[in-house]
Order: sequence, then structure tokens, then C-alpha cells
Amino acid sequence: MIRIVESKIDREKIVQSVSTPESGAIATFDGTVRNHSREKPVTHLHYEVFPEMALKELEKIRAEAMQRWPLNGMAIVHRVGRMEIGESSVFIAVSSAHRKDAFEACRFAIDTLKTTVPIWKKEHYQDGEVWIEGYGQ
Repeated sequence: MIRIVESKIDREKIVQSVSTPESGAIATFDGTVRNHSREKPVTHLHYEVFPEMALKELEKIRAEAMQRWPLNGMAIVHRVGRMEIGESSVFIAVSSAHRKDAFEACRFAIDTLKTTVPIWKKEHYQDGEVWIEGYGQ
């Protein structure tokens, strides 16, 4: 499951998509919208994407992870559009026989996503808004 969505992320469905009888571990990463950034209160976020290129990059991340670690499954879902405080903007689930592989692959996926996938984040404050360069920073 590699997806870009405009609606709320269904975490349980994503976890189920990677669950297998062979899996002894499922590691997840849930990137949520926080209420502050750069010493300012954040009211909400807005993400934009170049969908075709983003999906290709997400598939490359998944393929590389599946090659580097003995995984049973990996799902990456990123939301775009307006997101409120506390909502998930990205959710990753990785299953493997052992926790170490699942944790390492999950971390690889989020770290790589933030530097290679063409998704742009705008933070909104009470007194303005700003596009964030280096989204993964």
C-alpha cells in the first residue's frame, strides 16, 4: 500500500495491510501535526504534492527497504491538503519476523521520504503562513 490521500489516514487499515502470519513485529511511524513550530503557535498545516513523482519515489523507498531488510510488508501513506492539529500527515507500517528489521526499515522510510519525495509543507500561524524549506528538517 503506497498512497497519497486527501482524507484522514486510516491507521488500522494500513497496519492490517502489512500484517502476515509470519510477522513477529509491526513497527509504525505516525507523523502528526503539532501545535507549534519555530517558536510560534501553529493553527494548521497544508501539504501539496506532485502526485505522479511522489508515488514513484514512495515506491522506490519501499523497494529499497524490501531489498535491504527481510520484510514481510511495508505501507506508506501521506496525506495532502489541510490538516488540523493532532491529525496524521504520514503513516508508515512495516512488518517483519523480527523487531530490529521492522524498526530500521521504518526509520529508513521516514528519513528518506522527507528528503526525496516532492511533498511541500506550509505552516499556518495566527499572524501568517510560511512554506517550509527542507520539509524533513
